[in-house]
Amino acid sequence: MADGSSWNKVIASLSAHGVKSIAAPLPLTSLPDDVAALERTLERIDGPVVLVGHAYAGAVIAGAQSAKVRSLVYVAALAPAEGETVADVFNRAEPHPMAPKLAPDSHGLIPEGAFAAAFAQLATPEEHALLAAIQRPIALQCIGVKVGRPLWLERPSWFLVAEADRMIAPDTQRFMAARVKARVRQHPVDHAPSVTAPDIVTDIILEAIRESGQSQRENG
Repeated sequence: MADGSSWNKVIASLSAHGVKSIAAPLPLTSLPDDVAALERTLERIDGPVVLVGHAYAGAVIAGAQSAKVRSLVYVAALAPAEGETVADVFNRAEPHPMAPKLAPDSHGLIPEGAFAAAFAQLATPEEHALLAAIQRPIALQCIGVKVGRPLWLERPSWFLVAEADRMIAPDTQRFMAARVKARVRQHPVDHAPSVTAPDIVTDIILEAIRESGQSQRENG
């Protein structure tokens, strides 16, 4: 998985709008570990928060329990329901022919060629090389653990459906967005819009901030 630096363009754009952003460092050792790491990040923030999750991190943000969280934003993300795993929702549809298997290789990494073929096919070659270089291994315990009651049952949500996504089927994204009762925004972007379409990602986050009625803008 790409690390927090893949959000650099969005973070800079949000900063230009006066929004403070924090990319929570997730260990990617298990879903409970990652939720705990997110909660530790939230403890450092004063005021209300809009949580944003991409791909697997959609399950992480829905595991948060902090009262600071005002809303959730899913960016081509996975939103399992209670009792489901990340793998359950990921495998709901037939994978794109160019997509790598969900199970990581022996080192827990996405094959390098998959970044250009499926993960971020709209990115530049330089961005493909960067994404491959900064990726971090994800443990099977992240995608195979059943989730508890998700926060999206209690908070308003937004969902950016990536219509050109080759990692998570767009129809699966639409299914999850409907189940979450999210405000859906669909665009012809790939699986990594924080890299290839940062303005679109910024816009949906700003919309969530405005409509959440936050008096102090802070995105964690």
